[in-house]
Amino acid sequence: MRLSGSRSIVAISLLVAVASPAATRPRYGGTLHMQMGDTLRSLDPADNIPQNTPAGRNVLSLIFDTLVALDGRGQTQPALAISWQSELDGQRWEFTLRPGVTFSDATQMTPELVSASLRRVNPEWKISPRETSIIIQLDRPSPDLPAELSLPRNAIAKADGLLGSGPFVVSQWDPGKRLVLTARDDYWGGRMFLDSVEIQMARGFRDETIAYDLGQAQAIEVPAEQAHHATEARELHASQPIELVALLFNSDIHSPDESKQREALALSIDRNLLNQVVLQRGGEPAGGLLPDWLTGYSFLFSAKSDLPRAQQLRAEVPRAPAWSFGFDVNDPLARMLAERIVLNANDAGLRLQIINQGSPDIRLVRISLASMDARVALQEMARSLGLPAPTFLGNSADDLYHAENAILQPHRVIPLLHLRTAWAVSKGVKGWDDAPDASWHVPGIWLAAGKP
Repeated sequence: MRLSGSRSIVAISLLVAVASPAATRPRYGGTLHMQMGDTLRSLDPADNIPQNTPAGRNVLSLIFDTLVALDGRGQTQPALAISWQSELDGQRWEFTLRPGVTFSDATQMTPELVSASLRRVNPEWKISPRETSIIIQLDRPSPDLPAELSLPRNAIAKADGLLGSGPFVVSQWDPGKRLVLTARDDYWGGRMFLDSVEIQMARGFRDETIAYDLGQAQAIEVPAEQAHHATEARELHASQPIELVALLFNSDIHSPDESKQREALALSIDRNLLNQVVLQRGGEPAGGLLPDWLTGYSFLFSAKSDLPRAQQLRAEVPRAPAWSFGFDVNDPLARMLAERIVLNANDAGLRLQIINQGSPDIRLVRISLASMDARVALQEMARSLGLPAPTFLGNSADDLYHAENAILQPHRVIPLLHLRTAWAVSKGVKGWDDAPDASWHVPGIWLAAGKP
């Protein structure tokens, strides 16, 4: 009996061993139903609108390809360009194009079409097509050009941004509301497992959760302040902190007294309390522009509040006029943060008056990380904030720190928080990767058989 039992156990083990790979083997087919809070009214990669959020950039990546891609470590990888080389210390670049690539209308990708696409968003670049490559001539050395070409705005598009070479093609598009994408059989990188992706936009989190719980959506976007509660009944996939929340002044400092006021404001804000109470620990306090996981040095920028010092600086200013303070009134999180900031400022003797129109002295802004390459990310952060471009003296982390510090010194911007991006994903969705920058790695996503 003991021998017979052993044989039964072995037989069952063999059956499980044989069945398990088949049960977990990726399969083709099905539609991934997604819902998100973002409102996309444009799918043109040259338009800034879809690039402002991680979800918007992810949507673009389903339709369009770039010459160069970045991996999870921020390293450049071939995409539509299979190789590249530079001359003149990075002032002249040649990118050899991948052969056999077609746009979604079956048109062949050519150096002429690639050049035209890049000129549309970079008119200052001198771009020349060759037989199998393009030449990009810049007015100054740019060692970061390959990483810069991975940005969504540099995606290769045909017909004024309507057609791409990406893995999906637009089959239905109701701007700001609904988008349906269908997988291409002729995609140069191989057909996706999914047949299609349907994305509902401008959905409130309550409506999203109802759709998720009813099985009408398999992936929903979770606001940073709701991530703690969402984990109670749903499988959550969260990124690293990738979105900066900051105060942005609309002008430079004009006097020593104004400099003291701005320093007092920065010291008065309790970032830890904002993160714990308002965000429910959905982010991290920030003293710098870039998150620590990307640079490793953000601890050098203090994010601590010091109310006594803030009150002392305020007392040294004889006359401190009130600042007008604005934020996106359609953003519930921005409103909650703004109300707390006003209270913190009042404790330091500073006055902030919330206004909903015009051009306020200070704005509460939210800027998401644009690249996994830290130098390019800093360049894009400064660009989005309307601040001078960073100056890099070298390629080291020390040079990156000094470039970021130079941007912060004029006190035009006061970093407050870095927020995470999160998605609740149903168990029937397989291969969803927890990317540090919240990228959707769609080539690996597939749907298990059965209902969502």
